[in-house]
Amino acid sequence: MVRSREKLTWSQRISAELVWCACWLVGILPHWLRYHVLQDIIYFVVYKCFRYRVKVVTANLRNSFPERSPDEIKRIRRAFYHNLSEIFIATVSQAAMSDDDCRRQVRIRNLEALQSEIRGRDALLSTAHFGCWEYDSFLALYTNDHYVAAVYHPLENRVIDAVYMRLRRRRNIRLIPMKEIIRYYIDHRLPADAPGQRIGIGLIADQNPPLRPNSHWFRFLNQDTVFFDGIEKMALKFHMPVYFCRQRRLRRGFYELEFVKLYDGEERVEPNEITGRYVRQLEQDIMADPGMWLWSHRRWKHHRTECQS
Repeated sequence: MVRSREKLTWSQRISAELVWCACWLVGILPHWLRYHVLQDIIYFVVYKCFRYRVKVVTANLRNSFPERSPDEIKRIRRAFYHNLSEIFIATVSQAAMSDDDCRRQVRIRNLEALQSEIRGRDALLSTAHFGCWEYDSFLALYTNDHYVAAVYHPLENRVIDAVYMRLRRRRNIRLIPMKEIIRYYIDHRLPADAPGQRIGIGLIADQNPPLRPNSHWFRFLNQDTVFFDGIEKMALKFHMPVYFCRQRRLRRGFYELEFVKLYDGEERVEPNEITGRYVRQLEQDIMADPGMWLWSHRRWKHHRTECQS
């Protein structure tokens, strides 16, 4: 299911081990050195020296916040690049993080309420490229009743893909390619009264999906936007509750998660309503802390006129 290391060539395995060792070396550095020295160096190099996708970030910010002044746009842009640098440090640091380390750095605000609501049920856990999204799956480290089936897109670079897979593997976390998630769930879900771990399917749903003639458009950040509707389709087909994972940075390297119910698995809803609730929740979080979202991706490549005859 997940591409294994055995499929790598010898040279690719050696490269992957070297990259992993580099990640581990970063991860064992003191917290202050990683998040208050190395992170700031990465920020300076990526933003000030290489100007990584600055034009894309600026255009996205201006289109999303037309009412903001140039100084406000620059402030959000700087916050984004600080966040991007922190994401890099937090991600590679996982190479040296134990499960206890993960729990110390990521806490769940409403854990008991969430566990009570989904006890004995599978659930869909929707998230976004907001904050350090790699940490959203750490919910799995707080429970034995569920495991998280984290949906991912395999990377083209097989060496980096192998390293990412190794960084993400933890207790109660299973990595499932996006194209296989429906088949995986059908094959692994349990009957209603059967004992065993239930499944929490974790999906990042704010990517730019392929445009279809029947694509539904949402008004998102002052722009007409298309979203993946896979969460809504699975929720309705399998009667699964849907939660949105909110993330808040407490301080550098430390986060708090809160799971907000979007759909209970039984409510009668209009078409696109569940996806719409996801869109509104994500927009609300971005408006509250815009520097936390991933502004460097080309989110609005499609335009509504493309669907018009």
